[in-house]
Amino acid sequence: MLLSELEERGRRFKLALRAGIPILVLVGLIAYATFLKSDSIKFTTTNWILLAAIVFISIYFIYFLLEQDSKETLLDKETHGFNQMAFENRLKRSESKTIALLAIDNLQLINENYGVLKTNSILFDIMQRLNRNLISNGLKNALIGRRSGAHFLIAINSNEKELQNSLKSFIATNNNINSIDISYRYAIVTYKNEKLKDAVKYLKEELDNEEDKKTQKENDEIQNMDALVKLEGEISKAIENKKLFFMFKPLQNASNNEIDIYQISVKLKTEESDEILPRVFLPIINKLGLGREYDYMIIECMTKILPLIDDNISLAFNISPFSIRNKKFQDKVFSLLDDANINASRLIIELYEKKVHHDLSQYFKALGYFRSKNIRISLDNFGSSSASMEYIKLFKFDLVQFDRDYVTKLDKKAIYEMLNSFIGVSKNLGIITVAKWVDNNEQKNKLKEMGIDYLQGFGIGKEISEKDLIKKYN
Repeated sequence: MLLSELEERGRRFKLALRAGIPILVLVGLIAYATFLKSDSIKFTTTNWILLAAIVFISIYFIYFLLEQDSKETLLDKETHGFNQMAFENRLKRSESKTIALLAIDNLQLINENYGVLKTNSILFDIMQRLNRNLISNGLKNALIGRRSGAHFLIAINSNEKELQNSLKSFIATNNNINSIDISYRYAIVTYKNEKLKDAVKYLKEELDNEEDKKTQKENDEIQNMDALVKLEGEISKAIENKKLFFMFKPLQNASNNEIDIYQISVKLKTEESDEILPRVFLPIINKLGLGREYDYMIIECMTKILPLIDDNISLAFNISPFSIRNKKFQDKVFSLLDDANINASRLIIELYEKKVHHDLSQYFKALGYFRSKNIRISLDNFGSSSASMEYIKLFKFDLVQFDRDYVTKLDKKAIYEMLNSFIGVSKNLGIITVAKWVDNNEQKNKLKEMGIDYLQGFGIGKEISEKDLIKKYN
């Protein structure tokens, strides 16, 4: 529970006592005067006056309680942190010597797109998460208040570095809440009791400076807008003309040392550029609304390559979750596979998930639909995020490909034991395991001893072009 909520509960209890004790005293006096001092109850003028006085005083004190509660509350009603006045009063009595101002840059945009109720829910969530983060970093009894709509004040009895580290970890782990991206800025200063207003003013100026830097960066980006527009045109034209360039990375079967899976990387060819990498063209493709067209084009190319190579060879490639969940895309792909008379089990869709999708049931339903058509599903970079852990619990994947750190840092005991455990769990679940970034025989031998199913990396073989792939098998 937040410190502000604890203090508010205590304040309300004291307020209830202030209102309740006079009523109890008055009731006692009336009881004494009317019942204990006489043998029978008589509704005399005096008794009526006393009864009316009880009712009036009761109503008055109830009204007083409500009025005081609304005037003196410590809490900000949306976040349940201290309101600004309560924060400042509490700060004067505390030993806190470091104060920070945390700003949510895109709160107005969130409000415009999702409404007031959703915005208030996010503000409350941020306050709770911020409090837990500070506690987990050893900063207990931190004062947290809301200065204004998008600004939070934080005060601790510690040095700036500790608070800075805590805020950095908070921002890194809470930049997406309820599938909504959150943008933060913060400033920190050592606080002195006699200069609270100056401290807050300094913090606001620091945030304004950060905003100016951000604006300057945006202006610099605008100057490059012409180049971006040109690049968008090149990419759009490359998609229209199906100018995809494929490279194939071999995966070696650890049991027989045969290559029977190739992992595909895609580049775009344009008239003015030799090639464009995915990290450059994928965001632009999505921005232009060409994502599903691009994904379909990849599968279409695979159906043309597979008949030209050995029947035991499978191809693994990445497509977007948004395409996978689209019913029209699904129908189009399955119709293509039927027309091409392709064994769908030779296609392996790779998923690279950094965060958990908000509607997992529909997502897994779509993946299950692809699997019902014999297309295999692989989870890439397994172990790199909590999302991959969550997915493996909820969906039966055909393959898992371990994150590069588990191979490149195999000499570390903790990494070795974790990977060994993952391989064991995967085998028990009937999932094929793949280790990438294998560069030498030492890694190769260790991984084979651990029971890995497939190996990929420079120690296995370099990637080859589409032309060389077809030449090798045809």
